[in-house]
Amino acid sequence: MHQRPLEGMLVLDFGQFLSAPSAALRLADLGARVIKVERAGSGDICRRLYISNMELDGDSTLFHSINRNKESFAADLRDPADAAEVHALIRQADVFIQNFRPGVMERLGLHYEAVKAINPAIVYGEITGYGNEGPWAGKPGQDLLVQSMSGLTNEGGTRCGAPPMTLGLAVTDMIAGAHLVQGVLSCLVRRGLTGVGARVEVSLLESALDLQVDSLTAYMNRDDDKAHSQFQPYSRLLPQRQSMPEAQSSCFPMPDNGIYATSDGYVTVQPREQEAAIADHESHDANAANPASLLLATNTKTTQQLSAALEPAGYEVAQVLNWRQLLEEEHFKRLNMVQSITRGNGTTMRTTCCPIRIDGMQFRSEKGSPKVGEDTAAIRKQLIGPTI
Repeated sequence: MHQRPLEGMLVLDFGQFLSAPSAALRLADLGARVIKVERAGSGDICRRLYISNMELDGDSTLFHSINRNKESFAADLRDPADAAEVHALIRQADVFIQNFRPGVMERLGLHYEAVKAINPAIVYGEITGYGNEGPWAGKPGQDLLVQSMSGLTNEGGTRCGAPPMTLGLAVTDMIAGAHLVQGVLSCLVRRGLTGVGARVEVSLLESALDLQVDSLTAYMNRDDDKAHSQFQPYSRLLPQRQSMPEAQSSCFPMPDNGIYATSDGYVTVQPREQEAAIADHESHDANAANPASLLLATNTKTTQQLSAALEPAGYEVAQVLNWRQLLEEEHFKRLNMVQSITRGNGTTMRTTCCPIRIDGMQFRSEKGSPKVGEDTAAIRKQLIGPTI
């Protein structure tokens, strides 16, 4: 059996909510031992954060999904004895992850310089809402707020003149967590070569901007007004929503595509790359009509009939699936992305597994999320010992 690539690594997860815990989760999937350091008694606030009314074994399903395959160590960081135990863990750790607002870890004595003094080789990863400096540094790093302030809410909409629309997922949290993992792994590689630790900083805002790199780049470089100087790149028209239903901004004119109703559901229609380029060129030079427009103007045809008519004409057609339909698809079943996880008390639930495969190995684990402090005694015995 292949060894997971991060086996032998110890990660301390001080994160709350989604962004930092999602990063620690991915490191756990890849083989690291992840100890979630939580406030004694109440634990991670995410235990009581609900995206629905679903709860399992006293904690929200959101918490379960993002904290599986971890251990929990409960501590009161204001208590000198507990702080000494946490310092003992830091001395043995490879990675330290947190996502508190700027200033919080300084007050707790666990900011980068303090942790580095305890363990110079540690890779210290932190996620903030907007960075550690600037007028927005103290603002709450909440996903919907960041979506609104980053331009994401103006990226999509259902029609021209429609109000801004937030994405229905905590997308800035999750992409920031992914970016932190990339930074942490790169620094672990460097540490393996040089022995030098690192501080990795990620913000929700910067991750949200990176997510929009294509449309944002188009906006910064588009010359709508020929009178504007090339040295005034931000004097551009803002992206406008499409006149057809589509969750994409239109920095550049696009062929008539998007999501369309059929007699038995919805389909997404996109020209194939070569045809899209031709259609875009023709729409500029000859104001040519999209050949699919007439066919898509009516919803009397089934999804299968539309696919049969459009695919030979150079269009890619995909059925718009809901989750029930997706889980019934043969392709989804072959991905084998669903796994069952079990808590120490036997409570089980189904969730997804790690989306990364290495050397053909899919990373799965049956270990569910821990209760607050569930592993404190075992961790104290194995890793800390007497602190006085």
